[in-house]
Amino acid sequence: MRRKISVRGAAACGILLALGAAAARADEPTRIRIAWTTVIGQFSTAAFQKPELLPHFGKSYVAEPVYYKGSGPQITALAAGELEIAQYAPNALALSVENAGMADVRVIGDATRDGHADYNSRKYMVRADGPIRTVENLKGKVLATNSLAGAMDTAMRVMLKRHGLEDKRDYQVVELDFPNMFAAVTSGKVDLASISLPFSIAAEKSGEVRTLFTMKDAIGESDMTIMTARAPFIAQHRAALVDFFADLQHAMRWFYDPANRAEVVALVAKATKQEPSAYSDWLLTKQDDYRDLSVRPNLAAVQEDIDRQVEMGFLKAGIEVNKYADLSLVDAAEKQPR
Repeated sequence: MRRKISVRGAAACGILLALGAAAARADEPTRIRIAWTTVIGQFSTAAFQKPELLPHFGKSYVAEPVYYKGSGPQITALAAGELEIAQYAPNALALSVENAGMADVRVIGDATRDGHADYNSRKYMVRADGPIRTVENLKGKVLATNSLAGAMDTAMRVMLKRHGLEDKRDYQVVELDFPNMFAAVTSGKVDLASISLPFSIAAEKSGEVRTLFTMKDAIGESDMTIMTARAPFIAQHRAALVDFFADLQHAMRWFYDPANRAEVVALVAKATKQEPSAYSDWLLTKQDDYRDLSVRPNLAAVQEDIDRQVEMGFLKAGIEVNKYADLSLVDAAEKQPR
C-alpha cells in the first residue's frame, strides 16, 4: 500500500504539493508523480522545498512526491501507471523488465549511491549489549527490512548467503518502515534492523545499538537508488522532463554550496520537525550519502549490481542495462542556461 506523504515527510513536501495543485489548475503542466522513501535519502524530493530555485516548476511541469516504503511497491505502481518516476534499486530495474514485463522502462537519473569512496554506507544494526557478534550468530533470528526485494533487503541476503545462511531455513525476515527500526531492535522484537539515514545517525549516537555490517561490506559500492520512467511518457513529455532535471540540477548545487549550509540545515530540520543539531554535523558531508550533482547514474555500477544478484541466485535473469537507459534528459538539462 502506498500513501501520498508520511507524517515525517508532510512538511517537507507541503510547499511542493500546494504549488503543484495551483499550477495544474492554471496551465496544466506535465504532472510528474515521483516516488520517495526518505526525505533525506531521495534528496530530489527535499530539493523542491525551495521553489525559487526552480524556474520551470509550475510552468512546464509539477512534481508530486508519493511515499513508498521501498522498491517493490514502486514496480507495481509504475506498471499500473500510478507513478511517472520511480526511485528504486538496480534489482528493481531488472524485476521491472523480467517480471513485470516493462520492456519500455528506462533509467533516466540518479538518486543516491551507497559506499562511494569514504561516504556513508547503510547499516545493519544489532543491540549493543546483545549476544550477536558475527553474521553466523543471526541463525534462527528475526531480521527487519524496509521492503522485500529492495536494495537493503537484497544486500542483507547477499551477506547472509555468503556466511551460509538461507532465508526461511536459517532466519525470518519481517518488513518495517525505517522510523520503526530502532525501537524494534532495541526492544527485542527483531534481532537485526536495516537502518538508513537519517535514522542511523541517531541510532549510533544512542549507544544502544552497533553496526554488525554495512551495505558496502555486503556488496561493495552501489548505485543504490536510480530514477526510472517509461519510454512512452518520456517521448510524450521530453521537454518537461528536461526542465525537471535542469531545475533539480540547479537546486542540488545550491543545496551543496557551503555558503548555503546554515539555511539548508534549517530547511531540512523544519521539514522533518527536528532540531537543526540533528543534521548540522553530517548532512551533505561524507557521513551522508553520495549524490551526483548532475543526477547522472553510474550505469556500470548498476550493471555490476544486477550481475552480482544473478550470480547469487537472487535474480533469475539479468539485463543489459545500457539498453534500458536514456541519459539524454540529464545531458540536455546540463546544457540549459542557468
